[in-house]
Amino acid sequence: MDTQTHDAWSVDASELAANATPAETLRFALRYAVLAPSSHNTQPWRFIVDGETVTLNADRLRALPVADPYDRELIISCGAALFNLRVALSRFGLAYAITLFPSRADPDTLATLKLVPGGHVDTGLTALFDAITARVTTRLPFSDEPIAPEIRERLIEAVQAEGAELACVHTHEARMRLAEWIAEADRRQFDDPRFRRELAGWIHSSRRDDGMPAYAGGISTLLDFASPLVSLAIRTFDIGGGVAAAHQALATGSPLIACIATGFDDAPAWLSAGQALERLLLTAVTQGLTASYLNQPIELETMRERLRATINIDGAPQLLLRLGRGPRIGHAPRRALTDVVS
Repeated sequence: MDTQTHDAWSVDASELAANATPAETLRFALRYAVLAPSSHNTQPWRFIVDGETVTLNADRLRALPVADPYDRELIISCGAALFNLRVALSRFGLAYAITLFPSRADPDTLATLKLVPGGHVDTGLTALFDAITARVTTRLPFSDEPIAPEIRERLIEAVQAEGAELACVHTHEARMRLAEWIAEADRRQFDDPRFRRELAGWIHSSRRDDGMPAYAGGISTLLDFASPLVSLAIRTFDIGGGVAAAHQALATGSPLIACIATGFDDAPAWLSAGQALERLLLTAVTQGLTASYLNQPIELETMRERLRATINIDGAPQLLLRLGRGPRIGHAPRRALTDVVS
């Protein structure tokens, strides 16, 4: 793991000076915001700090036009970063006010957050603070140990607190059915050479501060992400059948598959889904759980509607993920803070 990656995840609250101004604390809190998860680890966010105000912008240059043509997952990723910022500021005792989509003229401006001296501090978030640096995306098999009903209820409450809905699929039969759909979606996506080229671009061995690194691959028997030939193989060959089988096995063997849904299916809903996702993931960490994503059926519109009917949710499915107890792996790399904060 390179020094930059290590340093990003080794941020320590004790590094913040005791006499730091609110503006300095705000900039320090952004070190936690950028540890949020993102599709393909694209990290598609930019923050602009002006005194005690920070603006969150979507970085469309880091979009995935094939897998995410409407930038839905891009905005979800930005929502996750915004939630981390909220948790960090609450931990540091700072109140804030957030305005979502403050500029009709600029849809890339997703939110502004302004510190409010003497305002109400959301102390309910502080228990999640340590989970920010502990969270990892684990694409390796999980233990088959069931997730207790009371833990599932905590996960549901975490998502509901951000205005979204969580459907938990935990019976073996239901997970088998979803696993088959995930495999079908994999095959359909890998049938498309444009999808394969886009994926290959984000796992190229030369990427150092973003993308999907070798130690996060999780399907090493099929794809050795450490190999310099892997991106060429993905670009050139339709390996969807093997990927489908690997993901089907992961889904079947995971004790819980969860779907986050929202009442609407627009940019504000996607931003809410991102905050709900990160609140779910951090809550899961506090319960000894980890997660990875199985969004393939949601990325294909024809299968997305089938998914909603099958798991019996009212809202629009936004994210599909598996949760369980899995092995510890290395963190995904992060871009330098100077690249995303100005």
